[in-house]
Amino acid sequence: MEAKIIDGKLLAEDEKEQAAWQSEWLKARNVYPCLAVVLVGDNPASEVYVRGKIRDCTMCGIGSMNIRLPAETTQEELLAKVKELAANKAVHGILVQLPLPAHIDTKAIIDAIPPEKDVDGFSPVNIGRMQIGEPCFVPCTPAACIRMIEATGTEIAGKHAVVLGRSNIVGKPVAMLLVQKDATVTICHSKTRNLKEICASADILVVAVGRAGFVTGDMIKPGAVVIDVGINRGADGKLRGDVDFAAASQKASWITPVPGGVGLMTRATLLRNTLEAARRTVKE
Repeated sequence: MEAKIIDGKLLAEDEKEQAAWQSEWLKARNVYPCLAVVLVGDNPASEVYVRGKIRDCTMCGIGSMNIRLPAETTQEELLAKVKELAANKAVHGILVQLPLPAHIDTKAIIDAIPPEKDVDGFSPVNIGRMQIGEPCFVPCTPAACIRMIEATGTEIAGKHAVVLGRSNIVGKPVAMLLVQKDATVTICHSKTRNLKEICASADILVVAVGRAGFVTGDMIKPGAVVIDVGINRGADGKLRGDVDFAAASQKASWITPVPGGVGLMTRATLLRNTLEAARRTVKE
């Protein structure tokens, strides 16, 4: 059996088509959706991500502000910029690209973004609302993972889902979203015993550990749905996931590729969140 590919590009294009329609709907009501992206320093990977996000906005008729600040920017200066954007009624979403330079407290910056403009879904308020199932902006990558699982037609309810990784950005929130979909969820991490056996028991396996090829074929249950969140650049410059794709695709029923998988859907989810932030300002 060879796994079917969960095509992130195809799914993201569908999301973008819907985003373009929603953007026009908002503009007809005199609401012009706008995302402000703040980049501090010149991290090459961050540069690529920001360009992609700005390009997506342009394609879908969403306005954007590309704010570039030098690496020497102080925490106080960055906080002042975030507060300025928070007060700007023309800005519906604020995204501060991570990672930030080491001298800046990332938590302090995230906390300064108003929950109603936190389209990355990282603020404590949005995370708390997500935990108890209230309306909120869900972190983009976890939301993308759920959409990609659902795109396979897999019924999540009742399945055993294993999440490999416990970060605040991916692992913990995607585990909570799976619980809300009535999966039975196991979270694995660096201290987990019998890791191979636990992963091999998963009907749905979500991997976000940041180690190229960490999950091997013998860690995959036959017929499992495998979501590979990892993006690792090898010595040859090529991108690879956290899963050994060649081996896993011989065991899984569905699998995401790297590149062309979760990353593209993450960006599309950011558009969805930005448009939702703008829609909330519409006076019906």
